Amino acid sequence: MGSDQIPSVTIDQLPVAAASDAGLLLLDVRETEEWGAGHIAGAVHIPMGELLDRIDEVPRDRDVVVVCRSGQRSAAVTAYLHRAGWRARNLDGGMIAWDASGRPMENSAPHPPAVI
Repeated sequence: MGSDQIPSVTIDQLPVAAASDAGLLLLDVRETEEWGAGHIAGAVHIPMGELLDRIDEVPRDRDVVVVCRSGQRSAAVTAYLHRAGWRARNLDGGMIAWDASGRPMENSAPHPPAVI
């Protein structure tokens, strides 16, 4: 991997039960409205704009997969975490790819989970 490449993982490389895997943290960096519409069960929600203030909530002793809607914001967060020493990878395609692959999502809204 070159210094300009961001570590990443594809949907196919990520186990369906990844959020329950004790060695893996799914970090969703989307805005609150996006998270509320639908998210991966077990993921931790820290909006990108709050990350620096809440960085202590991201454990350094676990693999971290960063998620956003399309993979762009999460790529920026992954690059930051990776440079700072976290074992972080970006989820290629983000929640759009997750949803397109038929992976389960949850929400607390009265409508089915969706990616917005």
